[in-house]
Amino acid sequence: MQVHYSARKPTGNLAHANRIRARAFALLSLVFFVDTAGAQTASRVIRAIDERCAICHSSADQSAAAGAEGAPSQATLQQMAPETILRAMTTGAMRVHAEGLSEDYKLAMAEFISGRKLGPLEAGDARNMPNRCTMPTPLGDPAAGPAWNGWGPDPTNARFQPDPGFSAADIPRLALKWAFGFPGVSSVYGQPTVVGNRLFVGVDTGYVYSLDTVTGCVHWSFLAESGVRNAVNIGPLTGSANRYVAHFGDLRANVYAVDAGTGEMLWKTTVDSHPLAVVTGSPTLYEGRLYVPVSSREEAAGGSLNYPCCTFRGSIVALDAATGQQVWKTFAIPEEPQPTRKNTRGTQLWNGSGAAIWHAPTVDPRNRAVYVATGDAYAHPAHPNTDAVMAIHMDTGEILWSVQDWEDDAWLVACGQNPTENCPDPLGPDFDFGTSPILQPLPNGRRALLAGQKSGFVFAHDPDHNGARLWRAELVETPGEAEILFGGAADERTAYFGLDNGTLAALDPVTGLRRWQVKPLPESARGITAAVTAVPGAVFVGWQGGALTAHDTDNGRVIWQFDMLQTFDTVNDVPARGGSMGAPGPTVAGGMLFVGSGYVGLGNGTPGNVLLAFGLP
Repeated sequence: MQVHYSARKPTGNLAHANRIRARAFALLSLVFFVDTAGAQTASRVIRAIDERCAICHSSADQSAAAGAEGAPSQATLQQMAPETILRAMTTGAMRVHAEGLSEDYKLAMAEFISGRKLGPLEAGDARNMPNRCTMPTPLGDPAAGPAWNGWGPDPTNARFQPDPGFSAADIPRLALKWAFGFPGVSSVYGQPTVVGNRLFVGVDTGYVYSLDTVTGCVHWSFLAESGVRNAVNIGPLTGSANRYVAHFGDLRANVYAVDAGTGEMLWKTTVDSHPLAVVTGSPTLYEGRLYVPVSSREEAAGGSLNYPCCTFRGSIVALDAATGQQVWKTFAIPEEPQPTRKNTRGTQLWNGSGAAIWHAPTVDPRNRAVYVATGDAYAHPAHPNTDAVMAIHMDTGEILWSVQDWEDDAWLVACGQNPTENCPDPLGPDFDFGTSPILQPLPNGRRALLAGQKSGFVFAHDPDHNGARLWRAELVETPGEAEILFGGAADERTAYFGLDNGTLAALDPVTGLRRWQVKPLPESARGITAAVTAVPGAVFVGWQGGALTAHDTDNGRVIWQFDMLQTFDTVNDVPARGGSMGAPGPTVAGGMLFVGSGYVGLGNGTPGNVLLAFGLP
């Protein structure tokens, strides 16, 4: 699994190259003021796009299947901000494919593909917005009052809000209260966190915003080094009464502590030195320690013959929340990668890599354990801690146990139909875990860890008996025909999982038996990849097709629906349009429903740049 898209069946597609040349010269003339030299430069830039981009990104007038499965089509890329495309080529998943290009070439390619000039980062600064909060209210205690702090209301990662501030019967009356537009954004990467009448959310430009939950006025913004895809976690500032800290990570594997009241940076720590390491999952705060998951974009880079595949290992890093100092770091694969052979270009290849951790760690105070589920391997042999559910001692970092749910899954992007010597052989099915394990109490007094996998299966493990498997629920006829990507939810009696084929399922957490499974929306909804959210009597779902829905927990029936694929008037006067929901799910707290709308990548998502706030009339 990788940060932006999951591409298992790439097919070469260069047919659209000639059709874009006229448009390319017209736009590039603005970039290079085309004279003779400029026209030659423009031609080279177009050739670079043909050679490096077209093979995976289908043209606007062809099906998405013509490119790498899940890779954004040309039509989708044209809706993206040039900042997002440039970042992918400089520090992101496309970094290897842009090797050898100058910064000017990358800029020209990003502006051509998006059809827009690169804008200044200052446009996203809260100080330049007209809706600054003129009478800021003090930030309340995160432990008091309604809250959704981090990936969920509590560190069990059940994504269940027991006190939403409205009943299931009220949900059909939910109405849009306000919208906030994010300048220069294609993906609202982060999931909203709500604490003490403040909302915190990160976006793909690297900005993190603090907004008022009632009016949407902006308290502050903070610019990280790269995009912020995880939910912010709020905790007390050690040694200071009534002051709180916002913790989050970015796509350069940095973790930040920022004064939650003012946006002032308190510390920054890099948790992994690997050049393709990223923090995508939300750090989990417990008893003064921050447990940070580390994942990677190496899966996208590894197939290139110029890349020494592969050396990244997923990990959990425990930081002192007061100082940012590392307490311990535990790699999912304990052994360091070892060199194996060189490919025909003389590039050294390695084994012993993979097991990225994409999600928020789950905390179990009873067992003093942190639970995670891991990604696939990048080379053979696949380590037994890949595609596994693991327990790590929260005090020492010791691996307590690990149970693998899918064996021999070594996989890299673009290896399916464009294999290179770097590719695993045989190529695995890409059945890693992208979801946080849910720590679920059972009616019989026992407990279960529930983890949804990209195979379309849900696995239950016993956290009190070394992770022994309790059951496996197969929500698909054939493994992988539909995937569970970024998270389920569970209330007191039922667990809920969405799949990217558009089905929503409810399971008995004791037995794994299906209580119901429905496909509530038409094919145009394009499936569920974002995490789902539960409240008493209802499940909220954000869709790749731009729908936002609520479902009756008894039968999955739709009880409320909102179309996010529209333009919105915003409280900060930034032009905004809704799009897909891809990874972060809906947030519910204090009688309000908050969603970030816009996510490109998975399932060829639709860009968007708006935060929507719903409440009762």
